[in-house]
Amino acid sequence: MTQLAGSMITFDRPDGKQLQGYLATPQKTAGAPAVVVIQEWWGLNEQIRGVADRLAQAGYFALVPDLYRGKATVEQEEAHHLMSGLDFGDAASQDVRGAVQYLKQHSAKVGVTGYCMGGALTLLALCNVPEAAAGVVWYGFPPLDYIDASKITVPVMGHWALQDEFFVPDTVDALEKKLGDAKVEFEFHRYLAHHAFANETAVGPGRIAQTQYDPVWAQQAWDRTLTFFGRTLWK
Repeated sequence: MTQLAGSMITFDRPDGKQLQGYLATPQKTAGAPAVVVIQEWWGLNEQIRGVADRLAQAGYFALVPDLYRGKATVEQEEAHHLMSGLDFGDAASQDVRGAVQYLKQHSAKVGVTGYCMGGALTLLALCNVPEAAAGVVWYGFPPLDYIDASKITVPVMGHWALQDEFFVPDTVDALEKKLGDAKVEFEFHRYLAHHAFANETAVGPGRIAQTQYDPVWAQQAWDRTLTFFGRTLWK
C-alpha cells in the first residue's frame, strides 16, 4: 500500500492562538470522518506521523497537533523534560480541542486517540472537548483525580499492557471502576505485553528497557480500534 504524504498545517485554538499540526488526508474525502492523534512524549516525530498516515489509508482525516511547538527528541531524559513542561490542561482544552474543531469543518464526527502521554491527554480531552465523538486510549492515563468521568459522554476504548511498568494493571482496574461508576460506555482490552507494544520503534538496543513492540498484539489492537471507530464515527 502506498504511503500517503501528509502536510503541516496551521489551525486555531479556541482562545484564538494558532498551532501547527500534521494532517494526513484520505483518498476519498467526501463523508470521511476524522481522528485527532496525540503524540507520545517524544514529540511530533516520524512514528506518530505514520499513525496518522495509517488512519488516512483506512479512510480518515488524521491530525496530530504539535504539542511541543516544533520540538522532538529520541532521548528519554529530554522527552521527560518536554513532557514535564507541558500544561496538560491547556493541551487538552485548547490544543486538542482546536484540532477537533478544525477537523469538524471537514467531518461530521471526530474521534481522539493517543499513546502513553497522548493516552492521558485523550482521557482529559474527552472531559473537556464536547465536540469529540469517541476516544481510543493506548496505555496511558493521568492521575485518576484529574478525570471527571461524569463529563465523558461518548464511547471509549482502552488498550492496556499487563506487563506495563508505567501504568500498572491495578491502576488500570481503578480507572475501569471509575468509568464504570460514572456509567461511561467503554471497553478495555488487556494484552500480555509491555508498555508501547504498538510502537514499532520500541525495538532493539535503543529502546527504553520497560518498552517492547509486539507486532501481534499491535495488529489486534489496531483491528479493534478500526472496528470501534467504524462503529462510532461513520454515519
